[in-house]
Formats: sequence, C-alpha cells, structure tokens
Amino acid sequence: MNNLINYVASQWKYILTLLYNHIQYSLISILIAILIGIPLGLIIFNYKKLNKPVLSLANLVQAIPSLAILGFIVPYLGIGASTAIFMVVLYSLLPILKNTYTGLSNINPETLEAAKGIGMTQTQILFRVEIPLALPVIMAGIRISSVTAVGLMTIAAYIGADVLGTLVISGIQMDNTSMILAGAIPACILALGMDFFMSKIEKSVIPTSLQLTANNLTPEKIASYRRHRKVTVATMATLFIVITTVFIRTSMVTKPDIIVGSKEAVEGRIVGHIIAETIERKTPFKVERRLGLGGTMIAYNALKTKEIDIYPDYTGTLLAAILGYNLTPNTSRDDVFSIIKTELKSKDDIHVLNPYNVNNTYVLAVSKELAEQYNLKTVSDLKKVSTRLKFGCSPEFAVREDGLIGFRKTYNIEFKETLNFSGTLMYTAIDSDKVDVITAFSTDSLIAKYELVTLVDDKNFFYPYHITPVATTEIIETYPEIIEALESISEYLDDATMRRLNGLAVEEGQDPEDIANDFLDEILK
Repeated sequence: MNNLINYVASQWKYILTLLYNHIQYSLISILIAILIGIPLGLIIFNYKKLNKPVLSLANLVQAIPSLAILGFIVPYLGIGASTAIFMVVLYSLLPILKNTYTGLSNINPETLEAAKGIGMTQTQILFRVEIPLALPVIMAGIRISSVTAVGLMTIAAYIGADVLGTLVISGIQMDNTSMILAGAIPACILALGMDFFMSKIEKSVIPTSLQLTANNLTPEKIASYRRHRKVTVATMATLFIVITTVFIRTSMVTKPDIIVGSKEAVEGRIVGHIIAETIERKTPFKVERRLGLGGTMIAYNALKTKEIDIYPDYTGTLLAAILGYNLTPNTSRDDVFSIIKTELKSKDDIHVLNPYNVNNTYVLAVSKELAEQYNLKTVSDLKKVSTRLKFGCSPEFAVREDGLIGFRKTYNIEFKETLNFSGTLMYTAIDSDKVDVITAFSTDSLIAKYELVTLVDDKNFFYPYHITPVATTEIIETYPEIIEALESISEYLDDATMRRLNGLAVEEGQDPEDIANDFLDEILK
C-alpha cells in the first residue's frame, strides 16, 4: 500500500492527465454510439426487413475480440485516440441499438392506436409517445454501453492512446504492482461513476409519470423531480464546458517536429525515451512521445502511415516479421543489416539507422533445478524431455517464422503444452511452476533475478536482434541532424548497459523516462 501511495504522490499529474483523456474519449464514444444507435433502432423498428440483418451484424461485431478489431483497423485508421474511439463505438452500439428496438417493440399497440385516434401525427406519436415510453429500456442500454466503453478504452493504450490502460500495460511489463493499481483503480472507479452519472441522466429524461405510481404522483414529488432535472442539466452543461475548454487548449499546443514511438516492452520504452531525449538535447527540434504501442506490426504500420516518425526496433524482427525472410543459421549482423536497410528503403521508403551494439536476441531459459535434473545445456538437449515440459512464450513469438514456427522445424521439438504470456508474466509463470521453459531475451535482467539457466542455441536458429532506430525517409531528409545526434550515443549502449537499464525499470520500479534521462546525464556530461 505504501508503494502505491508513493507512486501516486510522485505521478499524480500524469495519472490525472490519463484520467482526463480516458473520460473524454469514453464520453465521445458513448455520444457517437447514441447518435448512431438510437436512430438506427428507430429505422429497423419501422422497417422490419432490416431488423435481422442489422442486429445480426451488430452481434457479429460484438463477438469479435476487441484486440482483433484493433489489429484490423489500425492499418487503415492509424494509431491514437480516433482509432480507439472508433473501436469503442463499435462495441457500444449493440446494447443501445438492441434496447431501442426492444423498447419500441414492447409498447402496447392499443396505446399507439389511441394516439392515432386523437389525431396525433406519426411524428408526434414518435416523440410524444413511442420514445418516452421506450426511454427506460433505451437508457438501460446506454448505461450498459457507458460502463463497457470505460473498460474497453483501457486497451486503447496498445495503439498509442494516453489512457489509464497505459499504466496497467506498463505495470505488467515492468512487474510493478503499484503502477498497475494506479491505472486499474481509477478505471474501476470511473466505470462505477459513469454508471451512477448515467442513472442520474436516466432519472432526468424519463417522464415523471413513468417513474411514479398513481399514489405518489403528487405536486411535491413532481416538483422534486423537476429540481433534480435542473441540477442534472446544469451538471452536464458544466462538465461539457470543462471538457471542451481543456480539449481546445490542448489542441492549441504547438505541434512537434518529430514524433518518437516505441513498442510496448520495457526495453523499447527505455530506448524510445533515450531517442526522444537525445534529439531534444542535441538538436533544436520539438519531440512528442507515443510510446508503448502494441506489437511489431502496430508500431511499423504507424511508421509507414507517418503517425510516428521514428522508433526503435530489432534487426532480426524487421528481417523476419516485416520482410518475411527465413535465413539459414549463422547469418551475420552485417548481412541482416544490409538486407533490411536496402529492402525497407525500396519497399516502404523507410530509413534504417546504424544499429546499436545491443543484441537482444531470443534465448530459451529453464530453472536451475530443471537444468540439473535433465542435464540441459543446449536447446537440442530439450528434445529428449520436451514432451513432458510446458513451454511459455509471448503471443508474437508463437506466430512468427523466426519464433516458435521456425524453432519447431529447426530443432524438431514438440512440447507438452504451449502457453502465451506478455512481458514479465513469463518469469512469474516459470517461477510458480506454471511452465518449465520460457523464451527470454538476452538483455533481460530477470534472468539473473530468478536464477534461470539459458540454453545454448547450438543450431544458431535465432537471428541477430540488434536495436536499431528506423525512421521515415521524409523525417531524415527534413531533419538530417538527428542521424548524428543518435549515432553520438552508440558507443555507450551495449548488452551490459541495456541489462542494467532494464533492471532499474523491472526490478527497482523506476520510470523508463527517468532511467533514460539519468543515463544521458551520465554519458553527456
């Protein structure tokens, strides 16, 4: 608890910024979903033939995993808040659409006939009879969508939206419980608050006659509900003004010259901050950070679509995941760099800067006890016992040719079971005996912390994975000074240094930005 309090005390401004963004994006998503869902519900109610196809499509969207939706739309819409809002709107539509249709369908036909009998037009019936009578059911759908929107917005951090999920994802990567709670607790409170807020709106918009029984329909009760309605309207107006004002002020901030991105892993965040801070210190250019993007494809697509201008990746990853190469073992660092530099330039007009001397290649790790029990020294040694062992790896490793797919072919190894974990959760899993073998990275500080044994890649399957900045050619041509700035720190970055910096984040809980700044303070004295 003390660690959480200390973290919140030191990062409260950042947490408030993320909270504000989370509220803003969630409210925008809900508003758009309402503006689409209710009219669409009215349409399918009046045109029965559209009922089944529209509701079936909405159900289909709801059934698709949210991360899959993000992966599908990012190449088309890019990264950031707008894409996150689009995704949340898709998931928020069904409850509003379905409840609107259900609420209208449940109105007693005799009531509508009576309205027609007294001479009301179709428009009058819609706004004075149908919608008021359906409002309790419609508002129930809106309340469900509101809570759902807050929860779904959390995962928008994977695509560069600065929301509370940023703390949760970073905390998981850094094995920092305080950081996780600092994002999860406000998100939970916000969801409950959103439900409470919507309940007040529900009470204000639903006709008084539908909320009170005949016995309670007194002048006093009616006056009370009217006062409640005025307070709710005033609160909503104030909230709208505050959010709009802050949004306008934020939009007026000077745009950056260069946008630096990174993938979600701790090391990527640290190097991303190092790149951004180095550019700011050694050049006059203004830099914006969009760190913690999802996997390789999300970050690379963001670079291609110029949502970001530069980010750190790994030579082996670019070779296999982006260019689709399946090289033979013993491919050298220079060969890999030569291929990616030439082909990324011709394929996507991407400029690859000289790699740093940090080779964060894959390694397989087992506990000291398991290594001694089966005399495991090389990866090939695993073959004799692999069918009895559980294997843990990242979701990205599991589907890549330079990962599990190619690894199985090269070593002809099959495990008893393969489980996917993100970041430091793999180390937690092997420490708690959930898995027996994990994929680690050579610069992971947790290998030593958990006293794991790394197995020799005796068939040299894994490529060199040197950290290298990749940038759009446009940004390099516009600001060529950044090449010299980033190359000036090359001699200070190596495996041992990177392992130490990673340890400061994962083991000591230091913020990646602070780690980057302290590192540059040391080398740029």
